[in-house]
Amino acid sequence: MLPVKGETMPNVTKSRSPNRSAAGHRGAPSPEPRLAPTGAEIQRFGSLRLLPIALSAEARMESCQVLNGILADTMILYGLYKKHHWLVAGPTFYQLHLLFDKHAAEQLEIVDLLAERVQSLGGISVGDPRHAAELTSIPRPPNGAEEVSAMIHRLLDAHETIIEKVRDGIDATEKSEDWGSNDILMSDVLRRNELQVWFVAEHVVDVPLVEA
Repeated sequence: MLPVKGETMPNVTKSRSPNRSAAGHRGAPSPEPRLAPTGAEIQRFGSLRLLPIALSAEARMESCQVLNGILADTMILYGLYKKHHWLVAGPTFYQLHLLFDKHAAEQLEIVDLLAERVQSLGGISVGDPRHAAELTSIPRPPNGAEEVSAMIHRLLDAHETIIEKVRDGIDATEKSEDWGSNDILMSDVLRRNELQVWFVAEHVVDVPLVEA
């Protein structure tokens, strides 16, 4: 609109951020999404927030380190189960296809339990699979498919790696009296992994289907 004679045009900003609309700038409600810049950490990995849970910072830090190590391995084990679920082949395809997917879902539940426990201690849980790959003790499998027996042995080795860390974690959390972490490691992580080892290991027992 052209200005009326004797009036001046208002001062108009030629460029405006999409998150700084006129209404939003004045404090009134705005339909614009408030996007934040990426990459700004508000808490570093390996640091602690102060949470009033009657547990020392030293005990909470130790537990976070233990739990994150197991969490990283569990995320990798979950990925192994999904990979083998997709790539398994042979006469036992149907049974193992279903079993591997069931175990993957159970490992994913453990991932959530461990991550939430780290957060409840005031720490930062491993959340990015690429970060987990940097921290894990489980060897990386080949990108392609393996024979079923190799898949099974790889899974059993990964389980044993986790179980060893869990047993050490149970001892550490008992000494620090971090009973919440101790309960998760014993009741959920250890027992679930031991049960899965049994189910998987039975598939490589050399027992004939029919005995004459």
